[in-house]
Amino acid sequence: MNRPYLVNFSAIASSGKVSIRANITDSNHQLKNRSSKTSAPIESLSLFHKHLYRVKIMGLNEENITILEKEYDTDNYGNLELQLAHSINDQKICKILIYETAYYPGVDIHLGSFLPLIINEPKKIIISDFDKTLVDTKYSTPRELYHSLNKPVSYFPTVDKSLEIVHSYLDQGFQPFILSASPHFYENAIRDWLYQNKIFASNIYLKDYRDFISLFDGSLATKDLKKHGFYKINQLVDILMMIGIPDHLVLFGDGFETDDFIYLILKSLLVDKTDPWKLWKSIKNHRIFNLNSKQDSYFLTKFYRLSEMSKSHGSIKLEIFIRATDQNIEELKNKKFTNKYIVDMASAVNYYVA
Repeated sequence: MNRPYLVNFSAIASSGKVSIRANITDSNHQLKNRSSKTSAPIESLSLFHKHLYRVKIMGLNEENITILEKEYDTDNYGNLELQLAHSINDQKICKILIYETAYYPGVDIHLGSFLPLIINEPKKIIISDFDKTLVDTKYSTPRELYHSLNKPVSYFPTVDKSLEIVHSYLDQGFQPFILSASPHFYENAIRDWLYQNKIFASNIYLKDYRDFISLFDGSLATKDLKKHGFYKINQLVDILMMIGIPDHLVLFGDGFETDDFIYLILKSLLVDKTDPWKLWKSIKNHRIFNLNSKQDSYFLTKFYRLSEMSKSHGSIKLEIFIRATDQNIEELKNKKFTNKYIVDMASAVNYYVA
């Protein structure tokens, strides 16, 4: 018998609010048991189901007394994004229960219980790419794609230098987030690898490929199947709007795509306080974005909001690390950015060979 299950759930408590992102799908069997040591992405490949759900969110205080209870509708693909006040009548939400209430009328199906991730002060955040940054994955041939789906992530070589640098920041109390353009059904496999390597990132953001078959709900277009620019910068802004502006932000990526350019755009907005309209106008037609009209209006609003948040925050320390190889390190170091708002900032990127 089918029933709803959570594919992923994220609750972040920061700046007086709890930001929630959830994704629900149908299944006739429980999703992979997290006690298993490893998983292959193909085990989650069925997570393409389309359905609208009704979700009950309950917030409990430190004594497990319910202080908030509200219901919300997901979009047609089971996605839910919302913000709640962290304190209700001077009592903080310490635990969140989530139920689906419409799948079987009259029955509340328990989907999970969660403790919100508390963002510490001062805010020290790492946001890292995964493929070719932490793990040297390969998807260029049918054989490589087959192995990526049927093997655990540990099948691919670990990028030890990247892992070493990330751990050096974790040891200083930085809180990690993973942002990758890998398909959403890779989450369990990626989480297994992260935990095995002592990166306890509860928040993993992957590209939801159901976006491409949604005419009205999705923000991604067919062009974004291969171009990851809009997806990545959009997700970066979403993450920062959930956690608030960090005092110290560290961004990790690789030199095989356009991570350095995307991170420098963010640096221009947050650190140099570049006018968001002028900055966005200068990049929206760039080949890595090539925005359609829906994406243009959708994202510009969030760009402005992030800009206002950064202005009210004050100074921000931002570091960028880009993984290179012996073959492309010189090319990356000598890369010229033609955008007038970031051309003088290329020296801010730390390229390292791994």
